[in-house]
Amino acid sequence: MKKYIAFLFLGIFAFGCSDLEEKPVGIIRPDNFFNNTDDLQAAVNGAFANIAHNNYWGREFTIALMLRDDMADIGDRTTQAARIDVNDMNMNDTNALVANFWPQSYVIITAANQAIEGAKKTPGDPAKVNAIVAQAYFARAFAYYHLVRIFGDIPYIDFVVNDVSQVNSLSRTKEADVYPKIIADLEFAKQWLEDKPKVKAVPGKGTAAGYLASVYLTLGNYQKAYDESKYVITNEAKFGLGLDADFQDLFNATKAAALKEPLFTIDFNNLTSGNYGQDYTAFFTGSLKDDSYSYGQGFSVAVPSQKVFDTWDQRDYRRAVSFDTIIRKKTGPGGALQIFPSSDNEKAPRPHIAKYFRFPGKAGANGRTSQHNYITMRYAEVLLTAAEALNEITPGTTEADGYVNRVRARARNKAGKQVSFPANVTPGLSQSDFRKMVIDERRLELAFEYIRWYDIKRLKIGPDVFGVNGLEPHTFDVNKDYLWPLPGTELAINPNLKPNNPGY
Repeated sequence: MKKYIAFLFLGIFAFGCSDLEEKPVGIIRPDNFFNNTDDLQAAVNGAFANIAHNNYWGREFTIALMLRDDMADIGDRTTQAARIDVNDMNMNDTNALVANFWPQSYVIITAANQAIEGAKKTPGDPAKVNAIVAQAYFARAFAYYHLVRIFGDIPYIDFVVNDVSQVNSLSRTKEADVYPKIIADLEFAKQWLEDKPKVKAVPGKGTAAGYLASVYLTLGNYQKAYDESKYVITNEAKFGLGLDADFQDLFNATKAAALKEPLFTIDFNNLTSGNYGQDYTAFFTGSLKDDSYSYGQGFSVAVPSQKVFDTWDQRDYRRAVSFDTIIRKKTGPGGALQIFPSSDNEKAPRPHIAKYFRFPGKAGANGRTSQHNYITMRYAEVLLTAAEALNEITPGTTEADGYVNRVRARARNKAGKQVSFPANVTPGLSQSDFRKMVIDERRLELAFEYIRWYDIKRLKIGPDVFGVNGLEPHTFDVNKDYLWPLPGTELAINPNLKPNNPGY
């Protein structure tokens, strides 16, 4: 830990294309900063800039989450061994992906802690100060919520680190003690954030409540999960939320600014500085040997198994949005594009993920550095959370049916043409049947959006989904594979973090 925590803000710049005001800061010390609320906002922006980093949402963290679930498998198995090991449940404490996103998580937290501490000395209207620093509380909760679900017990740091000696002997905080701290941060955020921020890259009250609903769902507190999601649903107009009419628009980077469905986005508007703003998702999920797009080919790293595609009802418009089933190659005189089925891809002969590669907007080589504003949570998830939680509290309600039906009704809008599939929920389902239905609805609606692994873990369904009859069979050890290993280098630096998680 000690080699990663420093008294500075790393990469504090904002994505000036549209969402956050650009204000380079560099190294910051409290004796020459936090003189006004503009300084405080710049510090808060640093936490969000560090989320949009190659080591976090740009590549290492998200590709690990995507590969770990049962919806995305390794396509080209000549890729980096660390990715294969995450996918195949064969990780160890030297895994390169973890070694990158673990310290980056604490960089985000460090920046948030700096802003939270700086708010105490920032002059100005207390309400305005609280509204700004609430964004930092959300950023801290966001990072810790991911960490605790992946690693369980973790070092919890909620203070400004002036010297490495403050953290080089920390022990791990129990998972059960981390969650109340996350909830407290989100409650503060919910109280002070704006109702309707101007852009989705800034969290609002609905964002905080949506994440509270998710936290409570993870903890199995269904009443509070329902209460928080219901709060968002009741206030959807006030918070500027709702379902966008065409499912495809959610994954068209050129339409990101007009979307109402995101609760929070990570801004990748084609602005890069070193490893900041570096977005590789399209690059990793697009098809190798495909000359369809001017920005180049993908790399066929995260590719669904054939069974994922085959078991998805072909009448579902979301299937067409989620998958590319053809590739185009330049062949013959003049290199004309010829259409081939995706099975002609030598490295990964099956359909590929289309959500990020099809419409990345202005993109660099192979779809890198796209215009995507990646959605970390959207309104459809809130509706499905409300439905799942309500079914656990009071089975068989038309209210729970209605939340799923809203999601399905949008899926029936096939690029402006109304179709009949998927049908509304069959009324009167038993609690167990509804539970199975809504979990599967989440799997399809939110496919490849970095959520499925967390559902697998919280529901403890690893042996089923990775079993011989699952979509992506792997050997799954319930005593080991629900948690990931802490980096071995961290344990070597600080033995108080030992032992590592079971099996590592």
